[in-house]
Amino acid sequence: MAIRRHLLIATLALATPALQAQTVSMAGSIGDTKALLMINGAPHTLAVGQSVKGVTLKRVMAGQAEVEIAGKTLLVLMGGAPASVGAAGGGGGATGREILIAAGPGGHFVTSGQINGKAVQFMVDTGATVVAMGRGEAERLGIDWKEGQRGMSQTAAGVVTAHGVSLTSVRIGDVEVFGVNAMILPAEMPFVLLGNSFLNRFSMRRDSNVMRLEKRD
Repeated sequence: MAIRRHLLIATLALATPALQAQTVSMAGSIGDTKALLMINGAPHTLAVGQSVKGVTLKRVMAGQAEVEIAGKTLLVLMGGAPASVGAAGGGGGATGREILIAAGPGGHFVTSGQINGKAVQFMVDTGATVVAMGRGEAERLGIDWKEGQRGMSQTAAGVVTAHGVSLTSVRIGDVEVFGVNAMILPAEMPFVLLGNSFLNRFSMRRDSNVMRLEKRD
């Protein structure tokens, strides 16, 4: 049987409890049960559920994988931009105030994060009023979008029916905010759009190819 291999080039810059930089990248996958991870520059083939040097492979999917480091779950997509998280601590609380997101392919700012504690891949969209996602992603996250406030939304495909909900939490790295308004759209979307219901909680500036978000008081 031919083994399908997917090249995943997203690299996660992570910190150990000793604040020493740890790098993890995914170089490929073997079916949906194993992934080739580069941990601190050394190759390791992990099966789902296996851990090496504090990195646990949770899931392997088409073009993406889910890993866990020090209690933080991150989703890595093919071609995704590097993501960064704070140093691993024992408390698990998100106490950071600053987010750095590097520009990826096409100049888009893409980063891993969490919604309601579950891993997602965000793309910054300063033109979006609120955080937005497709119904399939909402259902994966356990969001009961059908109970949300029904309304209409203008999209590239025209006016569609949408449902407004409130997300319990949105987290990127060690920065977390609560009670974020979101819109659930009928079309499937490759990313969760990180709109102004989240971005307005931060002061934002761009330094070359890096977007810097600093949490407002």
